[in-house]
Amino acid sequence: MAFDGIVISGLVHELNQTILNAKISKIAQPENDELLLTCKGSNGQFRVAISASASLPFLYLTSENKPSPLTAPTFCMVLRKHVANGRITRIYQPHMERIINMEIEHLNEMGDLCHKTLIVELMGKYSNIIFCDEDGTIIDSIKRISSAVSSVREVLPGKTYFIPGTQDNKFNPLTMDAAQIHDAIAGKPLTVMKAIYSTFTGVSPLIASEIAYRAGLDGEQPLASYSEDQILHLCNHIAWFFDEIRNKHYHPVIVRKGREPIEFSAVELTLYQDYETESFDSISR
Repeated sequence: MAFDGIVISGLVHELNQTILNAKISKIAQPENDELLLTCKGSNGQFRVAISASASLPFLYLTSENKPSPLTAPTFCMVLRKHVANGRITRIYQPHMERIINMEIEHLNEMGDLCHKTLIVELMGKYSNIIFCDEDGTIIDSIKRISSAVSSVREVLPGKTYFIPGTQDNKFNPLTMDAAQIHDAIAGKPLTVMKAIYSTFTGVSPLIASEIAYRAGLDGEQPLASYSEDQILHLCNHIAWFFDEIRNKHYHPVIVRKGREPIEFSAVELTLYQDYETESFDSISR
């Protein structure tokens, strides 16, 4: 099951409908890698549960509270010091990455208006929650990553934050039309499915298979085995799919085999039409 950029996009859309412009009234850290933010705004009160667990990262809205340690961990104390009673002014996903940025406005000890960013990276074993100053300097993170742990990126107080270079050779499909999509994938010596998910940011093998299915192509077949007209047809379907995402047309579903869930997504999965599917109004609860 894929917690991909499409799911993140749906989460960001829902967070913008619920906690945007809300004040952070409470900050807790129930587990070493987990935060619970209580936010109050014109839409009511919401709790946002966030986990950077390597095995089960998540972000969702919940009505339930969770017991926290009597002595708050360091990261929780840092957040309370800086952004307790701060207001969430912007929530966005950079470049279709598996990242959610929350910009927070608050008053410092001198009463001056300041801005911070809480960055939630939902990237499997590389998941993290990172707190930055407005110039991109890391203040702290729920997981501190030294050079002894990673030679690629240190995540430590005082370091400059940058997005992990996992998608350096990929394109953001939200910025492309069908002709640009064709130029990006044409001639790749890959299967249809791999050509899609290895070319565009935020696309998992599941979504690549869904797009190929909608285009009437076998995602497991080499892209080169199809005619130019079929490839153009595929590129149109890729563009149409991302038009849906750009226009916030989400359709959260869980696919089940019997009682067992086997897939989920923020969009309709037509390739599983022979399975039982359950639709939801919300992706984050």
